[in-house]
Amino acid sequence: QVQLVESGGGLVQPGGSMRLSCSATGNIRRVYRMGWWRQGPGNQRDPVAALTFGGSANYRDSVRGRFTISRHTTENTIYLQMNNLKYDDTAAYVCMAEVEEVGKSPTTNWGQGTQVTVSS
Repeated sequence: QVQLVESGGGLVQPGGSMRLSCSATGNIRRVYRMGWWRQGPGNQRDPVAALTFGGSANYRDSVRGRFTISRHTTENTIYLQMNNLKYDDTAAYVCMAEVEEVGKSPTTNWGQGTQVTVSS
């Protein structure tokens, strides 16, 4: 199976910066897309930023220009550089990966999430 492990969350003041990371492990044949979502009640998830491993990135309007999603050059790892953080950025950030495992059909996988709290 595929496991996603996030790190980098914590408490940060408004205007500060934080960098999240997510590593996907398992018997992965290829990765199609990875991204960061925020998780709400009832496991509701809204996209924050996503990166297609073909090279295109997408952001929700509220973070565009402040957040940057990127990937490791050789590993199945993504990062989310968050700058000029605002109170409304406070959320549990959950890593998502759309992958194809060896011998299996493509699946969407989720991490446990890492809490980002913006507070003065």
